[in-house]
Amino acid sequence: MSKEVFDFNAGLKKKLAITFVVGLVLLLIGAVMPGGEHADEEHEGDHAEESHSFNEPQTDMEVLAVADAEASEEGHGGGWFKRFKIDFWINNVYFTGIAIIGLFFFAIQYAAQAGWSAYIVRIPLAMAHWILPAGVLMLVSYFLFSHDIFHWTHSDLYEVGGEHYDKLIAGKASFFYFPLEGGSFPVFFVVRMVLFFGLWYWMFVKLKGLSLKEDELGGNTFWVQMRKWSAVFLGIFAVSSSVSAWDWIMSIDTHWFSTMFGWYVFASWFVTGLAVITLITVLLKEAGYLQQVTSNHLHDLGKFVFAFSIFWTYIWFSQFLLIYYANIPEESVYFVERLLSDHYSPYFFINLFLNFFFPFLVLMTRDAKRLNVFLKIACIVVIGGHWIDFYLMVTPGTLGESGAFGFTEIGMYLMFGAAFLFVMLKALSSFALVPKNHPMLQEAKHHHI
Repeated sequence: MSKEVFDFNAGLKKKLAITFVVGLVLLLIGAVMPGGEHADEEHEGDHAEESHSFNEPQTDMEVLAVADAEASEEGHGGGWFKRFKIDFWINNVYFTGIAIIGLFFFAIQYAAQAGWSAYIVRIPLAMAHWILPAGVLMLVSYFLFSHDIFHWTHSDLYEVGGEHYDKLIAGKASFFYFPLEGGSFPVFFVVRMVLFFGLWYWMFVKLKGLSLKEDELGGNTFWVQMRKWSAVFLGIFAVSSSVSAWDWIMSIDTHWFSTMFGWYVFASWFVTGLAVITLITVLLKEAGYLQQVTSNHLHDLGKFVFAFSIFWTYIWFSQFLLIYYANIPEESVYFVERLLSDHYSPYFFINLFLNFFFPFLVLMTRDAKRLNVFLKIACIVVIGGHWIDFYLMVTPGTLGESGAFGFTEIGMYLMFGAAFLFVMLKALSSFALVPKNHPMLQEAKHHHI
């Protein structure tokens, strides 16, 4: 088999640079334009009043929502720069997930001894190159923006008898601050962040190194080693993906928790990563690469996107139904803030449409999963739709009724997307698109469904 290498040419780099600049321009427009984009700053002082009108204390559930908003008043201020910080965090968590899912998908193929995917495993491996930049950005943004993102970082919440003392948050202090006192430096939280990114990157380097050695030396030795190390990574991922979801997203709404939240974030990350893998595969094939990939391989990728869109919906509905049915105030307030708010209610339903109804209907038939046009449309919608999902996870708990969606959010998404694609495509051009000594290439060649 001839060695096929992706050409990351000047034209593609120019398009990504233009996308990045367009995102930057939109971000700056959001900062300077009067009215909707900048109105939050003008009404920052009115936020406490708005939060009361948001949840009028007519029921126990609404009383709790108001109390939570008042307790978080210090961390909720409006303004463009606050939105910039929140959007930065949303995009970093979102693209971190896509990168780590790339490595997760790669590891699954080896751990399961899958043969059908031998032609495409280098695409998710290239996605995983974003892990290191993501880790650096995550750590830096935490130290710069943590007080605006995480209410639990405010030291006065832990002062017993103080005006802002919060018994519930103080009770969770050890989860963030161990072995130090609550309100000091969150050692445990930061150590977990560094540990997770360190383990992910270490496993990425290990698996990539073995894959490239297999290209050079051949034989089954490296494939067997990749099976072993893939199994190790899957165990690490099982724990770290859930705990990182608790740390980086669920702890934003410190009074709220869900035992299903780790699964929920994983499902959103996974289907987004699958959509990226599928979309890149289709685009590469249309550009003349991956000639060995047939409609049978695309069908499998389409089935993954279809199936895990349903899986995400199952997790979403299970979490929502249990909370709705129990109607416990400290649980249901999470959905009250999103479903009954004029700011977030439209996105609540858009989220369901883009991430379930649309891919379900578009990819339902066999033919749709084998045609490039349907796969591209469905994957683009899923990729954008799950950004909305992360927007809904983070923004209500940080900006409250000062949250908005506009040029600022679109611009930040374009900038992160361009940077992610640049890193990924540059990596993809540095090794063979198809691992030439993969022992399952013949099985992939004759794959038929």
